[in-house]
Amino acid sequence: MGGQWDFWIDRGGTFTDIVARRPDGALIAHKLLSENPEAYRDPAVHGIRELLGLKAGDPVPSERIGAVKMGTTVATNALLERKGDPTLLVTTKGFRDALEIGYQARADIFAKKIVKPELLYAGVIEADERVLADGTVERPLDEDTLRRALEAAYAEGLRAVAIVFMHAYRYPEHEQRAAAIARAIGFTQISPSHVVSPLIKLVGRGDTAVVDAYLSPVLRRYVDQVATELGAVEGQGPKLMFMQSSGGLTDAHLFQGKDAILSGPAGGVVGAVEVSRIAGFGQMIGFDMGGTSTDVSHYDGELERAFETEVAGVRMRAPMMKIHTVAAGGGSILSFDGSRFRVGPESAGATPGPKSYRRGGPLTVTDANIMTGKLLPEFFPAIFGPGQDQPLDAAAVHAAFAEMAKTIGGGRTAEDAADGFLAIAVENMANAIKKISVQRGYDVSGYALTCFGGAGGQHACLVADSLGMKRVLIHPFSGILSAYGMGLADIRATRSARC
Repeated sequence: MGGQWDFWIDRGGTFTDIVARRPDGALIAHKLLSENPEAYRDPAVHGIRELLGLKAGDPVPSERIGAVKMGTTVATNALLERKGDPTLLVTTKGFRDALEIGYQARADIFAKKIVKPELLYAGVIEADERVLADGTVERPLDEDTLRRALEAAYAEGLRAVAIVFMHAYRYPEHEQRAAAIARAIGFTQISPSHVVSPLIKLVGRGDTAVVDAYLSPVLRRYVDQVATELGAVEGQGPKLMFMQSSGGLTDAHLFQGKDAILSGPAGGVVGAVEVSRIAGFGQMIGFDMGGTSTDVSHYDGELERAFETEVAGVRMRAPMMKIHTVAAGGGSILSFDGSRFRVGPESAGATPGPKSYRRGGPLTVTDANIMTGKLLPEFFPAIFGPGQDQPLDAAAVHAAFAEMAKTIGGGRTAEDAADGFLAIAVENMANAIKKISVQRGYDVSGYALTCFGGAGGQHACLVADSLGMKRVLIHPFSGILSAYGMGLADIRATRSARC
């Protein structure tokens, strides 16, 4: 067949969704597990092979591919689960605690016990230097002392460093010298704040630099892996683009950690807005429930973007869609701590996955839906277990919930326990929607709840009931709408500059 294929891909924490446009213009949908080490190394590349009729491990014929547009929750999930690279913070002497103190704003002013988010950096070096607001060098950078401290941190295994000096947004010379020293020592990820976020205010600039240093290595490893397998290197092969948090596409080599937080969800918002518009809804709430997290968004005639935001307790400054993320997905782990039910934030992911996947995984929201009869195993293909040839294991789910019901006590049945966990998951997701709509003065009763993501349809009606919404839109591509949105997005570049 002549012509080239285009692939629009959303690589989620649990599933990878692909919409392929054949050379004749027809669209094909494909879905596979994001992690299946027995079968393939990377789901996106493996899915492309399958759609091209190739066997696992076959070289990808890059000449048959025009473009690959991709979003990924690799960075989002690394942030939610705190699985980024160990990061070192280098800051001006006397300001080692500035990022931890932040703006001294309490997340909940009425909470009796404040639990501060876990810091992203594993260590701090105070550099003996100081530049004043007018550019006067009060203390030159002590390069020898800094070099010894960086060498010690490198010897301890740290490879990512964020450099945040006072007033470096306008006078970056000391940060430039510190970055050069770190580079000479061998640090592989260096994020100077004047490059990552060249704007005033130490805390916002520093937070963003730390996020970039923490996530960029994880992201870069994944991008390089995909590019290599597709032959998209050194200007050769198909055009490889990634979705940024702002809702625009960028070239693979320009993709940074700070711009990838909402990479996958941003494609979903673009797709949700378009299908809602076609269906005649000018106001909608986007409800994207995947395997690891749920992303909600608000649309009232124009895409909402923010330049300062907080995700998973981490502040950052980067242009991104206004999307609120909660750690509640189909793979969120269910637990009972002796006094209360808990849903997440930990996720079973694709490996081992939920209990029903036959890989020895824990009970999850997906299993609760099986227990209550909302998911029927007989309607799913036999692709589970180590050999990918078995159906969902409903018996193991029933046995595990029966055991948990005994632990909880109070005369509860296994179904009661599953219903209780689902009620908590639904309330978590409804509260996330309230935060972006009702708490900002919007009446969502006249909106459409546009649900997508692999698990969205299972909970859409319960969430709508909780919010008083009367319309739920489920598009034929709802299970892969984030991937569909990649193909509808524009190339976009955003630049920040000091005034």
